[in-house]
Amino acid sequence: MIIHDISMSINPSMTVYKNRDNKRPELINAASFEKEGVFETKLSMNLHTGTHIDFPLHTIQNGVNSNQYELETFLGIAKVFDLLHVNDHISESDLLPLDIKENDFVLFKTKNSESESFDFEFIYVDLSAAKYLSKKKIRGVGIDSLGIERNQANHPTHDTLLSQNIVILEGLRLNNISAKTYDFICLPLKIDAVEALPVRAILIENDVNQ
Repeated sequence: MIIHDISMSINPSMTVYKNRDNKRPELINAASFEKEGVFETKLSMNLHTGTHIDFPLHTIQNGVNSNQYELETFLGIAKVFDLLHVNDHISESDLLPLDIKENDFVLFKTKNSESESFDFEFIYVDLSAAKYLSKKKIRGVGIDSLGIERNQANHPTHDTLLSQNIVILEGLRLNNISAKTYDFICLPLKIDAVEALPVRAILIENDVNQ
């Protein structure tokens, strides 16, 4: 069995969306051995930091929040698809040849994986691809960028997927991951009624995985 950690490490110097300082996490000393006799750290960060899941409440007013998903959503099988040949954006035509079925959790490996720095021209999922994935009734989609769309007015990709309660997994690290089927775990933190949650995402490679 081989376990692949496909999550970003959280630290103050990590890559954040559009390199915005207000998106950068802070680790603050909350207690010291000298004063309190113990060492404690306070973490201050946006819930969309690093590898995280977006829930419908993120872009849909009164949308479904983190409380309303069963744990089974975040466990099971994931299919990694190699889309390194794609330029600019993933469209429906890029997905048609792929083996995508109902209830799949699909992960897209793109040129984004070739660099860990933020690329303002990152590969994104366009509206046609989002509509196609919605018709397929997948349970989740992940991508190797900190956003599934790039400056699209009114967030059509998010809205199309999230309106069907399809969770969006952003910030994956897939550079050394082969395109195939894996056992998959991406458990979010247990924080009530929020629009996004950080996850520790892993792929498990067994002899039975193809």
